[in-house]
Amino acid sequence: MRTLPRTAQVVQDAIAARVFPGAVIEVGTSAGPLGTLALGTLTYEADSSQVDSETVYDLASLTKVLCTTTLAMTLVEGGAIALDDAVQQWCPEWTGADRQSVTVRHLLEHSSGLPAHRPYYERCSGRAAFEHAIAVEQLDYAPATRGVYSDVGFILLGLILERAGGATLDAQFGRWRDTALGAEVAARFLPPAAWRSRVAPTEFDAWRGRPLRGEVHDENAAALGGVAAHAGLFGTAEAVGACARWWMDAGRRSSVAAAFMRRGTVAGSSRALGWDTMLPTSSCGTRMSQSAVGHTGFTGTSLWIDPPRDSYVVCLSNRVHPSREGDAMVRVRPAIHDAVADDLGRS
Repeated sequence: MRTLPRTAQVVQDAIAARVFPGAVIEVGTSAGPLGTLALGTLTYEADSSQVDSETVYDLASLTKVLCTTTLAMTLVEGGAIALDDAVQQWCPEWTGADRQSVTVRHLLEHSSGLPAHRPYYERCSGRAAFEHAIAVEQLDYAPATRGVYSDVGFILLGLILERAGGATLDAQFGRWRDTALGAEVAARFLPPAAWRSRVAPTEFDAWRGRPLRGEVHDENAAALGGVAAHAGLFGTAEAVGACARWWMDAGRRSSVAAAFMRRGTVAGSSRALGWDTMLPTSSCGTRMSQSAVGHTGFTGTSLWIDPPRDSYVVCLSNRVHPSREGDAMVRVRPAIHDAVADDLGRS
């Protein structure tokens, strides 16, 4: 296994600067992990436990690719839903002349016209209330003319996938995980009490009036019962790496999966279907190939996959502990990925 010394130094510097109390990095290929770093602690308290390979993180928006995009791809591949199905076909409340052209593809590409975020949790609870609120939400722009990263669009996509798949997202994801990766893989919604001691805490949430540990950090996901298409998944770096290897294999064997990993045609957008793609300003740094795909999570997580170089990088941290304030992670993520390239001897 590789020791990744330059990557370790970047992570240690970030811990010293209190960007996050600890992090786990896994670097690998389609054949398996090449190296794993587990540095720092779960919190900044003097008696905090060290993080290790078994530490579970709130994966935040990695849920969008690990769960939602994966389920969308498999449902498209199986014929249960089509990318060009109209949203109105699956969501009867989606009415109005301004939105009839919106398709499942647009939701995946973040080009539906829906806004980036709305605090629905302040007035909505449960799936029916969220669906109604989104269905009547005013569009911010004409569909397919722009790309605007949208939690709102993905929440609606998840509700559609539940109808297309005939089960809740957590049930569908659980079945896929057990079949594709193995039931022992530590990735799931609503982590059990037995995981609590190894879950990295996030922050004190004023809305819920308590510190969060093992509860989804995102408020809209919490109002949806902890199971949502945009956030809610918890897991280890090893589990995220297993998902990465599945996608690397799927991209080779399936034309549908390969299409999901190609940048779309929306002007000015770097988005593929669910995935983001490599730009010089991306969180993956400057050394991955132009065909790399990835995603980040608000809590301090990321996954980048570089198929031409047969490699992936998982970075999990709880940078929102003890507070979500601060933007240092924006600088640390590219530095970690460039350090990985140095450690692997890649130009």
